Amino acid sequence: MRTNQPQTIYLKDYKVPPFLVDHVDLRFELFEEGARVYNSMEIRRNPEAEPGQPLELDGEGLELEGLTLNGLPLADSDYEVTSGGLRIEKVSDSFTLGVVTWILPQENTRLEGLYKSSGMFCTQCEAEGFRWITYFPDRPDVMARFRTQVEADKARYPVLLSNGNDVESGDLEGGRHFVVWEDPFPKPCYLFALVAGDLVEKRDTFTTQSGRDIDLRMYVEPRNAEKCDHAIDSLKRSMRWDEQVYGREYDLDIFMIVAVDDFNMGAMENKGLNIFNSSCVLASPDTATDAAFQRIEAIVAHEYFHNWSGNRVTCRDWFQLSLKEGFTVFRDSQFSADMGSPTVKRIEDATLLRTAQFAEDSGPMAHPVRPDSYIEISNFYTLTVYEKGAEVVRMLHTLLGAENFRAGSDLYFNRHDGQAVTTDDFVKAMEDASGKDLTQFRRWYGQAGTPIVEVSDEYDADAKTYTLNVRQYIPPTPGQTEKLPQHIPFSLGLIGEHGEDLPLKLESGETDAPTERVLELTEAEHSFVFHDVSEQPVPSLLRGFSAPVKVRYPWTRDQLLFLMGHDSDGFNRWDAGQRLAVDVIQSLINQPQELTVDPRLVTAFRQLLSDSNLDQALVAKMLQLPSEAYLIELSEAADVQGIHKARTRVLNQLALQLRDELLACYRRNREEGPYEPTPEAIARRSVRNTALSWLMHINDEEARLLALQQFGQAGNMTDQSGALRALVNSDFEEDRTKALGDFYDQFSQDPQVVEQWFSIQAGSPRTGTLPAVETLLEHDAFDWKNPNKIRSVIGAFANQNLANFHATDGSGYRFLARHILALDSTNPQIAARLVAPLTRWRNYGDVYREGMKAALEQIHAKPDLSKDVYEVVHKSLVD
Repeated sequence: MRTNQPQTIYLKDYKVPPFLVDHVDLRFELFEEGARVYNSMEIRRNPEAEPGQPLELDGEGLELEGLTLNGLPLADSDYEVTSGGLRIEKVSDSFTLGVVTWILPQENTRLEGLYKSSGMFCTQCEAEGFRWITYFPDRPDVMARFRTQVEADKARYPVLLSNGNDVESGDLEGGRHFVVWEDPFPKPCYLFALVAGDLVEKRDTFTTQSGRDIDLRMYVEPRNAEKCDHAIDSLKRSMRWDEQVYGREYDLDIFMIVAVDDFNMGAMENKGLNIFNSSCVLASPDTATDAAFQRIEAIVAHEYFHNWSGNRVTCRDWFQLSLKEGFTVFRDSQFSADMGSPTVKRIEDATLLRTAQFAEDSGPMAHPVRPDSYIEISNFYTLTVYEKGAEVVRMLHTLLGAENFRAGSDLYFNRHDGQAVTTDDFVKAMEDASGKDLTQFRRWYGQAGTPIVEVSDEYDADAKTYTLNVRQYIPPTPGQTEKLPQHIPFSLGLIGEHGEDLPLKLESGETDAPTERVLELTEAEHSFVFHDVSEQPVPSLLRGFSAPVKVRYPWTRDQLLFLMGHDSDGFNRWDAGQRLAVDVIQSLINQPQELTVDPRLVTAFRQLLSDSNLDQALVAKMLQLPSEAYLIELSEAADVQGIHKARTRVLNQLALQLRDELLACYRRNREEGPYEPTPEAIARRSVRNTALSWLMHINDEEARLLALQQFGQAGNMTDQSGALRALVNSDFEEDRTKALGDFYDQFSQDPQVVEQWFSIQAGSPRTGTLPAVETLLEHDAFDWKNPNKIRSVIGAFANQNLANFHATDGSGYRFLARHILALDSTNPQIAARLVAPLTRWRNYGDVYREGMKAALEQIHAKPDLSKDVYEVVHKSLVD
C-alpha cells in the first residue's frame, strides 16, 4: 500500500496567486533526442495577495539547465528545486525571470505537456500539463500574453504552429527553421499549444459579421488530406451561428485545427490552435458513420465556442471547470439542435444523463457541478461537470427566457472579458440582466446528486379540478447527507381522452390558458390545482426533459401506450416508450422462459413501424430499446445476466412478431442516390439499420441475405458498419468471420476505421468474449500507447459488452484491473478513466459485488499507484 497519501485540494482554501505574469517569451528548440525550452517571464507581485511571499513555480519531470533573475544567473543557494516545482525565496516586486529546461517529449507516454505522436510534436496542457514543459505558476487565474518561437529541422517538421498570429519566420543554420507566433490576448498557460510536424495544410476563409476575413487552416497527416471538408464546413457553420445567436465574433486573424492520433481527450480549445483527437475531426462518407459526422460537427463547434466561453472569459480555478465546460456544452447542444432535429438531440442528451451521469450521481465519485475538493483535477472532467453543468445552464435559459438569457450572456462576456472568474459570477450576470432572484438556483452548483420528483394526482369530476402533488428530494451523496430543495423548472401538459392538449388553468375562469406550463418547484412539496378540467387527463410530465431529475409517477402501461401515440411533446412520446419497455423488461427478469412479452408493447412498435407520417428521426430513436446500462442504473442490486437475458428475450420476441413490418420498413428506407449527411437521410439510415439489427438477432435468413448485400454494396460507412454489426451480433458464424476479415482488409491502413472494427467486436456479447478480447489486444493494429485503441477494445468491452464483462466468475473484473495497473505506469489519465465500470460495485447483486470490490482492492494495493487512479479507487472503497 502507498505510504504517501496524495494531497487533497479544497475550494475553501483558494487564495489569489501571490505573483502575476504579464508576458511570457518562449523559445522551443526541438530535436530528435529532446527539446530545450527557453522561458522569459515578466512577473510582478499581486497587490491583492499577502505580501512578502516567496516565488513558487510549478514543474514536473524537468531538467533545469539555467536560471536568471533580471538577466543575471542565480547561484544554487538562491533557489530550491522541490518535488513539484521551483522556489525562490527573495525576489523584488517586479522582475524578469529566465528559465531554461530540457525535456524528453519522445518518452512522454502520459500525453501531457509536450510529447511526440506519430513523428509529430504536440502539446496538451489542460489541466496541469504546462508544468511538464517549463517552470510556471500553472493555474488558470494567472493570465499572460505569450510570444512563442518554435525551431526545428525544416525537412522533418516543415509546419511549426503555436497560439495567435504568425508574425515572423525564417531559416536557421543546419537545415533548421523557425516561426514566431504572437497571441495578443492574455490567457492561462493551460491554453498554450504547440505543434510541429510534416503536415498537409487545408485552407479556407470566413468573413465575419463586421467584414473581417479570417484565415482558416486545418493540418493533418497526408493520408488524411481528403477527410477535412466536413470539419471545415462545421467550423464555418459554428462561427456564423455564434455571431447570430450570441453575438460573438472571432478575434484573431487565423483559426487553426490540427488532427493528432495519440490524444487523451476528444479535443482541446487552445487559443486559435485547436488540437483534436483524429477520431473527433476526420470524416469522409467511406470511413465515418452518421454518428461520427454529427459528433465531429458538435465537437468542432464546442471547441470553437470556447473562444469566448472559456478563453476570453476563463475559470478562476479548476473547481469552476463547469463555468466554461457546462456553458459551452449547452451552446454546442443548442447548435446541434439547430443543425438537425431538436427532439432527437434532446433525446440523445437525456439518454446520456439518465444512463451515465445519474449513475455517477449515485456512486462514490458523486460530486457537485462545482466540486468542493479533488486530489487529481483530471478525474473531474466528468459528466457531472460537463453534461449536468450544461443542464444547469439550460434550466437558466428556461427560467429566464431566450431574450433575458441572451442579455445575461452579453453582460457576462462584456463584464468579464479577459478575466478568470467563477460560476457565481456567471449566475450573477444572469441575475443582473434579468432581474430574477437566483439565490436558490445556485444550489445546483453546490449540491451533488440527482433530485427525485415524486408526483401523485387527484381528479374531482364534480369540481372539474385536477390536482398535481409534487414532492422533491435528493438522496445522500458522499460528504452531503442533508440536502435542501432545488429550484426546478418543471414543464408539463395534460392530455385528454382524444389526444388533445388541455388548457392549464391555474385560476378558475382563466382565459387563453396555455396547454403547456413550466412550473417552478422551490419547496419540498407543492400542490398545483388546475381548473375547468372536463375529463380525467393523462399527465405529460417533465416535457422536453426540462430538468435533470428522476420523475416517479405511477403511469399504467395503457397510459404509456396512449402517450406514445398522442403526446404532442416528441421527447415525452419517446420517454413513454422507454418507460413501457423498461416495465416489460423488468417484469421478465429471472422469470420462466414461457412468459411472453406484453402484447401492448408489440402493438406500440407495430404502430411505429407502420406509420410513415411520423418523423423518421423520432421513430429511429423510439425503436431503440432501453440499454442494458440504463436498466442497470435503474436497479438497486443489479443482476446483469438477468437483465441481459430479459432484454434479449423482449428483443427477440418483438422481432419475431414484427418480422414482416421490419422487412417492409427496411425496404421502404433503402438508400437512394449519393450519400448525404442530412437529418432526413440520417434518419432513414438509422431506421433501416435498426430494423436489420432486430431481424439478425433472430437469425432471419432473408435478413441475412440483405445484410450481406448491404455489407458488400454499401456506399457509405454507416451502412457498411451497420451491416457488419448486424452480422457480428448474429449466429451466422461463417458470414460473421468473413465480413470481419473483409472489413479489416479493406480498411487496415485507416486507424480510425480499425478502431471501429475493434469496438464492434469487443462490444458484442457474441464475439466479445474475454478470450476473444485478449486476442484483439495482441493484434498487430493494437497499440498500447494510443488511447483510442485502448478505448476501442478495453473500454468497449467494459462499458458496452456488459454480459461478458460482468461474468459471474469475476474474470472480466480481473482482466480490467490487470490492464489498469499496467497503464497506471504509462498513462495514468487513461488508467483512471477505465476504473469507472468498477466504482459502483455496491449497486450490483452479491454475485458481482465481491468480484468488483476485489478488483478495486487489487488496484489499490499497488505501492506506487498514481494519484489519478488512487483517488478514484480510494473513494470507491471508502465506506
